[in-house]
Amino acid sequence: MKIQVRHRFAFEAAHVLPHHLGKCSRLHGHSYRLEVALEGPLRTQGPEQGMVEDFDFLGKIVHEAVIERLDHTYLNDLFPNPTAELIAAWIWERLENKLSGLSEIALWETEYACAVIHAEHR
Repeated sequence: MKIQVRHRFAFEAAHVLPHHLGKCSRLHGHSYRLEVALEGPLRTQGPEQGMVEDFDFLGKIVHEAVIERLDHTYLNDLFPNPTAELIAAWIWERLENKLSGLSEIALWETEYACAVIHAEHR
């Protein structure tokens, strides 16, 4: 049996979408929400027995690899065109070799809009 676990994170950042024809071509910010999902079997031994992954470990990895890099930044300094889709792809690349069983990430730019990457679509 495989079980999926999820952990949510938040960060604040500003950006400009240089190719956008509407209001997003002007400087603005978002309260981003990131969901990271891992999928795998329950561990049968050790301190993580009964877990897919320890939430503390998952949180530490995501904070070090992603949140500390993006929080309170001007995203155009990191990405020439910082769309939610391109930021999500960058996050996936930062996490895929650090988190076993990475199955999905969802980057919420607003309460209503997000970009999602599923492992099976990679």
